[in-house]
Amino acid sequence: MTRAQALGAGLGRHEIDHLVAIGRWRSLARAVYLTSARAADVPPRRARIRAAVLSLGPQAHAVLGTAAELHRIAGLPPTEEIHVALPGPAARPARVHDPAVVVHQLGHPPGAVTSVAGIAVTDPMCTVAGILLRAPRYTAVAVLDSALNRQLLTPDDLAAVPALIRGRRGAVAARGYLTEADGRAQSPLETRARLRCVDGGVPPDVLQLEVRDHDGYLLGVGDLGWRRARLIAEADGGGPHAAPEALFADRQRQNRLVNAGWTVLRFTWADTLRPDYIPFTVRQALTAHR
Repeated sequence: MTRAQALGAGLGRHEIDHLVAIGRWRSLARAVYLTSARAADVPPRRARIRAAVLSLGPQAHAVLGTAAELHRIAGLPPTEEIHVALPGPAARPARVHDPAVVVHQLGHPPGAVTSVAGIAVTDPMCTVAGILLRAPRYTAVAVLDSALNRQLLTPDDLAAVPALIRGRRGAVAARGYLTEADGRAQSPLETRARLRCVDGGVPPDVLQLEVRDHDGYLLGVGDLGWRRARLIAEADGGGPHAAPEALFADRQRQNRLVNAGWTVLRFTWADTLRPDYIPFTVRQALTAHR
């Protein structure tokens, strides 16, 4: 709740200050309070974002990585920073007392600003366009893949992005990232593994490859596939594959695929940090098949 909202609801200034002093309310940003938590509670991330946007006035809205976080677009590294935009001279850093809040002097047309959970935020296309201008290739393509996979963007939207970024710093590289996007990738790890294979000269010929037996029974779905070599590469993320049930299911699926004549390789996030490891391993498997 903002101070103005509290005053409008009939509370006096001294009452507001008293609620803060006794710990019933907590100040999250300038003239913005968390009213439903104890003093020892850690404020929820979304509450902190909402407070930062509210504290900067009606023209403020979340942008870049914070907007992607609100839209649940994956691919960016975790951060405590909260990115908020204000048009023109309204973006005065002196107005912000939280070191985690980064204020950008950015103007967006009204149609490019929407709302997520009551927080003003750039729409998915504007959010992704801003990230493309600033992020390195692997991160940028992972963000594109995630937005496409979640159906927040369509191929037609991607075709419109170059016009949004024309003439801006980083636009040339960003146009290249657009050509590498593939919404079939289901995680940033899959995107990174695919790009390592592309850079290593062994690009997969299909993503989310369905393997079936002679009766049409689905044996499994591979993240990356090379059909002629009957080769599958799996991107094993720590979250979805770490639970015991997931481990058992992965092993059973791998056994079915191997018994059907497929080679299955498995890669982790750490493997994607070594530029040569994934393409070298894939190339060895392709050579062994030949």
